[in-house]
Amino acid sequence: LQLEWKKVNRLCTTKRLLTVNGQFPGPTITVNEGDDVEIKVTNRVANNTTIHWHGIKQKRTGWADGPAYVTQCPIGRGQSYTYKFTVAEQRGTLLWHAHYSWQRASVYGAFIINPRLPYPFIAPNRPIHAEIPIIFGELWDKEVDDFEATMLATGAGAAISVAYTINGLPGPLYPCSAKDTYTATVEYGKTYMIRVINAALGDELFFSIAKHTLTVVEVDAVYTKPFTTTAIMIAPGQTTTLLLTADQLPSDPTATFVMAATPYVTSIFPFDNSTTMGYLKYNTTGTISKDRTRDLSVKLPENLPKMEDTKFATTFTNRIKSLASSQYPCNVPKTIDRRVITTISLNLQDCPQNKTCTGYDGKMFMASMNNQSFLRPSTSILETHYRTGLGTGSSGFPERPLNKFDYTGGNASTMNTNMEFGSRVIVVPYGTKIEIVLQGTNLLAPENHPIHIHGHNFYVVGTGFGNFDESRDPKGYNLVDPPERNTVGVPMGGWAAIRIEADNPGVWFVHCHFEPHTSWGLATGFVVQDGPLPSQRLLPPPKDLPAC
Repeated sequence: LQLEWKKVNRLCTTKRLLTVNGQFPGPTITVNEGDDVEIKVTNRVANNTTIHWHGIKQKRTGWADGPAYVTQCPIGRGQSYTYKFTVAEQRGTLLWHAHYSWQRASVYGAFIINPRLPYPFIAPNRPIHAEIPIIFGELWDKEVDDFEATMLATGAGAAISVAYTINGLPGPLYPCSAKDTYTATVEYGKTYMIRVINAALGDELFFSIAKHTLTVVEVDAVYTKPFTTTAIMIAPGQTTTLLLTADQLPSDPTATFVMAATPYVTSIFPFDNSTTMGYLKYNTTGTISKDRTRDLSVKLPENLPKMEDTKFATTFTNRIKSLASSQYPCNVPKTIDRRVITTISLNLQDCPQNKTCTGYDGKMFMASMNNQSFLRPSTSILETHYRTGLGTGSSGFPERPLNKFDYTGGNASTMNTNMEFGSRVIVVPYGTKIEIVLQGTNLLAPENHPIHIHGHNFYVVGTGFGNFDESRDPKGYNLVDPPERNTVGVPMGGWAAIRIEADNPGVWFVHCHFEPHTSWGLATGFVVQDGPLPSQRLLPPPKDLPAC
C-alpha cells in the first residue's frame, strides 16, 4: 500500500485527497480466516502516517496495530513499514484506516475475512449471489489537518463535513453530484450480502433501501442471531453485514430503488445536516433517464428514520444478540475480577493566560475520561512497556470518577469542567476478567459516543439511560447472548457496560471514534501484562519498526 496525494473531482471542485494507491476509498483487502498477513505500507507524502486494521485482535502482535504513539511511532516521509499479523478465529467484515491525526477522513477501506467454514445463516434455497460493499465516508471543503490544527490551537468547536458518501460518491442531493452516485445492480429473486462499513470521521448514520427488508447476520465480524429490519443505525468504526433478497417488482421501467444514509443526531452541536443517496437497480432493460433521476433524487426512502429518532436507534441496537451456538459460542465472562467505571465527557477548559480561545464562553473545547484528557507521548507506549514494563500500581488511571455527581443531569453551566492532562493508563495482569462501565455525561451536552477498544473484542452486557447504578443495574445484565463487538455506541445521556477477558498482552488504545473527540483527549490506554507461558507474551518488536 502506498500513501499518496490524488486529485479528486467532487462537489463542483477538484481538490487533493490523501489516498492509498490513488484510490478513494482505498483498496479492499481480502484474506482468509487463519491467514498470516503481511502488508507493506510506504509513505509517499511529507506527512507522517500509520495504518490501523480496525477490529483485528492482533494476538501478541501489538506492533502491527497502528495507532500513532500508542503502539508505534509514525511512518515518516519516504519510509516503509510492514505490518505482520495472523487473522485467527475471526471472520467477516472489518475495515482498515489511517490512525494518525485526521487522515482517516480519506484513508480507509474494507478488510474482508473469508470464513473457514460455511456461513451459518445461509439457507440451501437462498444462496448468496454476490456481495455488495457499502462504505460510508465524508467530504470536507478544506484539508482536515487544517481543521484539527485550528481546533487544538484555538479551542474551537469541531469542524463539520460538507457531504456524506457511499463508496466515495456523494449522490444527487449534492451540487454537481448526479454523476457521482453509487449504483448497485441486482437480479430479481437473488439474495445479496451487503457489507456495510461506517468510515465517517464523526457521524453515526441511519441507512435504508426503499421498500426492501434487510436481515442483520453479523456485526463487527461476529455472527449474530439473524433478525429483519427496515433500516440500521451504525456508528463510526462499526460494521454490519446484511442479507437482502431482491424481491420487489418495480412498478416503473427504471426498476430502481433509492438507498440513503443520513446522520443520527444526538448532540446540540453543529453537524452535517445532509443525506447521501445511491440506487439499487434491478437488472432489466430499462435505463434511468435524466428526468427520472431528478425525480428519484428527492424521494428519500419512507423507511429511513428521522435524524433524531433515538427510539429506533435504541430498539435496533438492543435487538443485536450474539449467535451463541455450539459452533460459535458466546464466551462472555460470567464473573469479573475488576470493575472500572469511567465517565466519558466533553469539557470546557479555561483558556491559558496570554491566549485567545474561541470555544464557548472564551474557553477551550476538550474531552476526558474520568477527568483525564489523554495526551499521547513522544514515543510509543508499547515500546516503553516492552522495555521497562508498566506495573499494575504504576498506571494511575482513576478507576472510579474522581467526584460523584449527577452525570447525566444537573446544571453543567455552574460546574467546573476543567480537566487534568496526562497519559495514565489501565494496567491489568494477563487473564483478568474486567468490566468497564462507560458513563456518559451532560457536562456540555448529552451525546452518543462510539467507544472503540483495540486488541480485544468485548461483550456489551448492559446499556441504559441516566446514571449507572452499581447496586441495581448489574442485576439486569445479559450474560447469555450479549453482542460481541469492538466498538460500542454509548447511549446519549446513558451508559454501557462491557466485559473483556484480557488475554492479549500489549498496549491497546481505548478511544471515542468521533475523531474530534479523540483529538480533544477522550481516550486512554489498556495495558495487558505478559502471562506466565511463552504463548501469553508479547512478541519482540520487528526490525523495521519506525523510530520516533
